[in-house]
Parts: sequence; structure tokens; C-alpha cells
Amino acid sequence: MPSRSRLLSDSLLSAMAALKLSRGIPTIPKCTPVFSSFLTSERNLQPQPPPPLIGEAAVASQTEEERGRWSKLLLFIPGAISFGLGTWQIFRRQEKIKMLDYRKKRLDMEPIRWNEIGSLGHNMDSLEFRKVICEGMYDEGKSLFVGPRSRSISGVTENGYYVISPFIPKAGDSDSVQRPILVNRGWVPRSWRNRSLKDSRPSKKPSDSKTTDLQVNGGSIWWKFWSRKPKLSKDTEHTEIPVKVAGVVRGSEKPSIFVPENDPKSGQWFYVDIPMIAQACGLPDDTLYIEDINENASATDPYPVPKDVNTLIRYSVMPQDHLNYTLTW
Repeated sequence: MPSRSRLLSDSLLSAMAALKLSRGIPTIPKCTPVFSSFLTSERNLQPQPPPPLIGEAAVASQTEEERGRWSKLLLFIPGAISFGLGTWQIFRRQEKIKMLDYRKKRLDMEPIRWNEIGSLGHNMDSLEFRKVICEGMYDEGKSLFVGPRSRSISGVTENGYYVISPFIPKAGDSDSVQRPILVNRGWVPRSWRNRSLKDSRPSKKPSDSKTTDLQVNGGSIWWKFWSRKPKLSKDTEHTEIPVKVAGVVRGSEKPSIFVPENDPKSGQWFYVDIPMIAQACGLPDDTLYIEDINENASATDPYPVPKDVNTLIRYSVMPQDHLNYTLTW
């Protein structure tokens, strides 16, 4: 028989357990040694935070981060440049379209007579790409050549020059120009410039020719008398028939960085600079400059070849080319 004290302790323990269950206090079972070892091993498998970098390890980590930033930047720069160039090509295309429309409208207008320009009060800067009709005479002695400029004939390219001559009024003719202008008469072969340079050179040793004449003719007074040429009067000198020119008002050319500078002293003209050419011809800086577009060229005398009107509404890089460049970028 169990003792009385043991029975009392067992009943007390059962009462305390019942009281805990009624209050909702969980009882923690005792862990077995196997379960406790499993928990310890699981804690050991969890990743531990890396130790702080010091010294060379920290410097190497910063270097790798900087390299990553630079590589991203180098990949971004080409894309940004391509985007910028493509956008610029789009804007440039729109500008070309507007300029071509402007030129076409100006060329479709009725031609203006040069003598009427002053009376109508036209601004010279606003006359570009307007057709002009004028009458007068060419001053061949002051012609100059701009070039070289190539021209393709039946697939064969030939180098030549643009010949620019002062167009002066004819005395006593009310229909002729009232003041001189500059006219780009068109393209001529290289031989024209060579012949002009040869004619402009002064003759060598003029005294030798006089000596030869005296030796041949024996210094005869009668020979001097008969060899005299009659002097031409001013009316006889200016018997040329006025020329009618149909042209388009143009401005100075804008050369690229690869085009050399003009050298008026040596007669080298690489691009059209109206004030400089006007000064070389003895004309004012604001002299009007037109390009001959007369299509009625003579078969027997084809030179100079006037400019084609269609070349005035063309660019070396057309709007379609800008669109192709945009797609390329």
C-alpha cells in the first residue's frame, strides 16, 4: 500500500497540471538528445555575415565597382551619339524640304527686267532665285574664271571653269542695263582660261619688233606714212549689238573647309565671292550677280554652257538621303 504522503503529492501534481491546461499554458516537453543535436547542426548551416573588408581587399572591391560604372557609361555614349545624329538628320531633312519649295516658288514667278528693279524698290537680298532679264554688252577684257569645275558629257568627265564677265550698259540705249552687273555665263573648257592667260601676258621685248621693221624697210619715211592705221572713233568702237541675258539672281558661295582661298593677285578663283570679284572687276561691292540660264545655245558656238535650271533646285544631299542617314544611325 502506498504511503499517504505519496498519494498526496501525486494528487497535487495532477491538480497543478489540470490547472495549467485550464489556463492555456502550454507545457514544454523535454527535448531528447537527438532533437537537440539536430537543432544545433541546423544553426551551424545558416550563412554567416561576411567579415568586414580591410586593406587590399577593400581597394580591389572599389576598383571593380568603378570598372562597372565606366563600362556602363561607355555603352551609353555610342547610343546617345547615334540618337543625336539621327535626330539632326531629321531636322536637316525638314530644312531642305522647305528650301526646295521656296526655290521652286521663286523660279516659277514671272521674270523681272533689271531696269525695273530700281524703280520697284526691290531689296537686293530678297531677289535671290528670281529670274531677271537684262540687255547690255560683255566686258570680255575683265572676265575671270572660277574653278576648276567638272562637267560630265556622255559619261566622260571634263574639267573646266565658270566664266564670269561684267555686263555693262550700251551708251544711248535705254533698254540696256543702267549699271553694270556680274554674269556667270556658264561652263567653258580649260583651254578658254589658258588662252585668256596667254593673251593677258605682256609681249616680250617690244623694241625688237621696231628694230626689225626699221631694218626690213630701211627706215623709210614713206613706209611709216603708209603703215599708219586709221584711228577709230568712239562711235566706231562701240558698234556691238546688245546681248539679251536671262538669268537667276544668286548670292556668294559658301566653300567647305577643303576649298582654298581665292587669290585675286594670281588670278586663282576657287569659289564665287561676289564682293571680291566685283572689286577685281572695278565694280562696287553690292553689284548684282546672276547666273545665265539661257537654253538657246548655238550648235556652232556651244560655249559657254549656261547652267541648267534644275540644278538650282537640287542639293548634293537631298532630303531622301537625310532619311536614309537617319535609318542608318
